[in-house]
Amino acid sequence: MTPDTKNIPTAYAEGCVRGRHVDPDRTAAYVAHTMIGDPLADAMIAELEPLGQDEAARLIELGMHDRAGDALRDAPASVRDFFAHCAEPPTWLDRSSFQPGCRMFHRNTRLILAGMVAGVLVEGFSTNIAKSFFLTGRLRDQGVRRLKQNNRHMLEIFMPGGMDTHADGWTHSVRIRLVHAKIRQLLGRSGEWDAGELGTPISAAHLGFAIAAFSARLLQHLHRLGASFSEEERRSFMAVWRYSGYLMGIPETILYRSEEDALEVFRIGGLCEPPPSAESIALAASLINSAPLFAGLDDRNERRKLAGYIAQLSRALIGVQLADELMFPASSTFGVLWKFRALNRVERMLRKLNPRRAAETANLTTILEVSMFDEGGTSYRLPDHVYAEQSSQW
Repeated sequence: MTPDTKNIPTAYAEGCVRGRHVDPDRTAAYVAHTMIGDPLADAMIAELEPLGQDEAARLIELGMHDRAGDALRDAPASVRDFFAHCAEPPTWLDRSSFQPGCRMFHRNTRLILAGMVAGVLVEGFSTNIAKSFFLTGRLRDQGVRRLKQNNRHMLEIFMPGGMDTHADGWTHSVRIRLVHAKIRQLLGRSGEWDAGELGTPISAAHLGFAIAAFSARLLQHLHRLGASFSEEERRSFMAVWRYSGYLMGIPETILYRSEEDALEVFRIGGLCEPPPSAESIALAASLINSAPLFAGLDDRNERRKLAGYIAQLSRALIGVQLADELMFPASSTFGVLWKFRALNRVERMLRKLNPRRAAETANLTTILEVSMFDEGGTSYRLPDHVYAEQSSQW
């Protein structure tokens, strides 16, 4: 099917022409999904709104941990339907395949963090995904917290057993789905979102693109950064992210089926998206400059030096053209990845020779330090204002 450029968001008209020369069917699917949200989650959010923030959070928490299946018997129908759907595993799910991917994640955690911050998150912000983040101010106003929440989600889904129903990886994935639905509602009524130009806020297309980036595209970056993994671990890593994407509400019509499929979603999505916007440039800069803060650096010169290095590493990963479009500082990429891999090999060798050093630089410790763990436990409150600086904490 060739997409009709008259019936798609105007921001995708030129990209649609580019994409259909490469793969008209995938292009049609991608642009169609820019107008799709998450009907099940959206209906639940709409029905919860009159109940108030506290009651909504109470019902969400009940559903998240309703192992017996009867805690929501008095809840609104949309809440029962939503959690019943989430608890019903898809026919293709095979949790026994997750273990190799978990091992791979914890063996390469620091490289995964580098690949996420310098690679796929920057590439994600080069698309119109940046529009919703910029309008809400979530990364601009609370960048460190946002990055730590992102890391917490990754950590939980790659913990052994984390993707069992009602386990922490499962609940974090479902929570993200509800947060997206709430932000979609807030943006839709804010008066600042032009659906005719941009489509649906936090659309199924953008979520399908993002999960393809977090999985298959990240594997490409990990290979270039020097990570080690087998084919079994590679397939398992993809399987964990696929199930997390399913729980996050990505429809199977755009949720990848394999690594190759994910790379095509990423490639065609990139063609369909317009060039990086001013919002993309601002958020990519915010991301790079937030990274030293969430790594715990207090000294201004040290933060500036690390941010400069991350930008240089990012330029080597995402390519010179995109880095220039995002207005990254000009720098040579010659030898950048080689040096990174060499330093990583030296670090691995030193850890083998010095058990104390290995304990001090353990991958699990690294991600625990840069993940968001709220003292009161996971909050099931949702944002209550479109602008992050005016919303209560959630």
